[in-house]
Amino acid sequence: MGLLAFEAFDIGHKMEISNGSLSTRVWIPLGAALFLVALAISAIVVPQLRLLHLLQSAIYIAIVSLARRNSAWGFGAGVAIGVAWNSLNLFVTHLMQAGTVVLWTFVQTGHVQRLDTMMVAVGGIAHFILIIACLAAVFNQPKDNKKWWKFAGGAVLTIAYMALIILIARPR
Repeated sequence: MGLLAFEAFDIGHKMEISNGSLSTRVWIPLGAALFLVALAISAIVVPQLRLLHLLQSAIYIAIVSLARRNSAWGFGAGVAIGVAWNSLNLFVTHLMQAGTVVLWTFVQTGHVQRLDTMMVAVGGIAHFILIIACLAAVFNQPKDNKKWWKFAGGAVLTIAYMALIILIARPR
């Protein structure tokens, strides 16, 4: 029995090495997909957000695509957008707290009062998944002097793109 468990672990370990880490194969796409669902629902409920959310969705598609290639650019982008978006919604707009209350009320009663506000909490959860998975993935990469430059580059480019699309497409 113990030998069988060891062989199963060994096969799983070989798959993890050949196909990338669990972070890049499962958790990064999961966090990005969950956030894309939150973006889509918010865009349906609040039509003024449609263009902004459409442009923002490109970030998450790029993160997943780069993560599948085990690219530090994508990991940097994932951490940066997650930290920036969650910080804004936790400390500036406080929509994360309001969304958590709405989400908890939905879990308890089955009724949704503000779907758009609840999606902020869902988006925050998605970003926490994305942040942790991207950090795990970059730390699992082989030592490379350029990986941290690429990580930083992905972060800077993502924040710049986000700032640009907010200037262009924010609701007025």
